[in-house]
Amino acid sequence: MKKMFAVMKREYLQAVRKKMFIIMTLLLPFLMAGITILPALIMAKGMGSKRIAVLDGTGRLQAAFAKPNAPEEAEKQKKLDPRQEARKALTERRRGPELPADLRVEYVNESRAPKIDEAARPYLERLSRDDDASDKLEGVFVIPASAVADPETRMTYYSRSSTDLMTQERMARLANKSLQRMRLRAKGIDPELLNDLLEDLPVEAVQLSRSGEKKTGGELNFIVAFIFGALLVLPSFVYGQETMRGIVQEKTDRVVEVLISSVTPIQLLSGKILGIAAVGLTQIFVWLTMVGLIGAFGAATLLMADVNLGQFIRPMVFVYFFIFFILAYLTYVCIYAIAGAVCNSEKEAQQFVMPIMLFMMMPWFLMMPIVLNPDAPFAVGFSLAPVFGPITMFVRAMVTDPPLWHILVCIGISIVTIAAFFWVTAKIFRTGILSYGKRPTIPELLRWVRVA
Repeated sequence: MKKMFAVMKREYLQAVRKKMFIIMTLLLPFLMAGITILPALIMAKGMGSKRIAVLDGTGRLQAAFAKPNAPEEAEKQKKLDPRQEARKALTERRRGPELPADLRVEYVNESRAPKIDEAARPYLERLSRDDDASDKLEGVFVIPASAVADPETRMTYYSRSSTDLMTQERMARLANKSLQRMRLRAKGIDPELLNDLLEDLPVEAVQLSRSGEKKTGGELNFIVAFIFGALLVLPSFVYGQETMRGIVQEKTDRVVEVLISSVTPIQLLSGKILGIAAVGLTQIFVWLTMVGLIGAFGAATLLMADVNLGQFIRPMVFVYFFIFFILAYLTYVCIYAIAGAVCNSEKEAQQFVMPIMLFMMMPWFLMMPIVLNPDAPFAVGFSLAPVFGPITMFVRAMVTDPPLWHILVCIGISIVTIAAFFWVTAKIFRTGILSYGKRPTIPELLRWVRVA
């Protein structure tokens, strides 16, 4: 036991003393936040100024495009108190990125044009001008004269890009809003009154636990489940690869032959696995601490929105996270240890372990349906199945209230699975750690398990 802890201590200190470990531990949360936020910032800034020509065959929509970047009138009239605004910012799903604030519209009244398509030709030619041309256009929006009277009329948006969907959607929304109001007035209906009558009422999601406790959170629970699920899955694979890479490197350098003379293969395997597991827990603890400190600055907004953090980050979440992280890590790392023991190079080991890992990552690939339907039969089945259980059950515990026996059965099955994996891994590791040359075949691995 003392030798196993010596190996564990060596693996742990060797990993945490690396500069890359310290840098990635401190910077990874910011890098992940940057990866999430940067595309939206690039989209908003990179779109720049757009000049759109609107050819209005009706001659009645000039007011609709006078201020194309201003908030819609119906939205401006809605006044929310600070509490409602905070809740809206935190919980409501947004429609997506809007257009940049410097969208410029060149409105042209074409109500007297006999054919709107003929009148549009000079403007379509301006789409192909050089970027430095003063009259270059990025889009041409054509509204036929029959748009008010005929609801089957099709408007047309021309641009140089086939994926300029946001500009197209914005221009269509502005035109359709005005056209709808005109049709309502023509029928003697007040558009403002109709808007009030058809106003959607908000729906608040409330989770009712088995004990009768009411919990709100809705989309925040959804987001938190994905974040914690990623923290559970990704380190297990990252540090599993570290274990595999270390074993392959020691085999290549013939260091393992010296180590085996001092410790047994089982002590070496156990020390490596537990040492790398401690490294992963250390890194996750630092990340959660940083997230907690940063999240403290948003406490005022959360209180204003009447959002209780205890509704979706309960103390038991961290207990479950610790338990299921250990179970998931020990499940996956055994496969990586086998790959390192039977292969002679890192490339060979990656090829050996890749198809197995793709199969074992099924809960991650199915994360969305599991989060949306945590009590569905397939989700319950995955949470009680060997290998898939730790990740699936943790996600279910995050977003719903599974029966206690589900959790206990999952833990029991995972422990039995780990024990079986560890027994097989130890058998293969004992023989494979000193084997060189051709990678063993499946029958040879089975023979190692029987005779080792």
